[in-house]
Amino acid sequence: MLTGGVDVRELTTADRDQTIALWHAVGLTRPWNDPVADFDRAIASPVSTVLGAVDLGGVAATVMVGHDGHRGWVYYLAADPDRRRRGLGRQMMAAAEGWLREHGAVKLNLMVRSDNDGAVGFYERLGYTTDAVVVLSRRLVE
Repeated sequence: MLTGGVDVRELTTADRDQTIALWHAVGLTRPWNDPVADFDRAIASPVSTVLGAVDLGGVAATVMVGHDGHRGWVYYLAADPDRRRRGLGRQMMAAAEGWLREHGAVKLNLMVRSDNDGAVGFYERLGYTTDAVVVLSRRLVE
């Protein structure tokens, strides 16, 4: 779908290197998570994908999206630092919500690092609210 000068589409392995470079540039990667493996798993699964806003300059923004049949999840929302404040984040979240609706999800969850006030504010402006939950985790692969 072409919107605002960018084509929002599901990304492919041909987009992987640009996507990973963007994730590094905006500080989304962590040493304990392999972004290449995350990207490859997402695009290989029927219940997840990586959406990208692509223009002549390449991958301008991304969002990884998936679902468990009820809840959808969003990860790796990123916009090129040189193209921020142009609505790409909102556009990618709208695309993620649309993808999830098309795939039968009825709720969207996302996690934001507790020290990322800017991201929390962004999501709140989009109408997201903080749920009274505790997120527990356990690494299955070291």
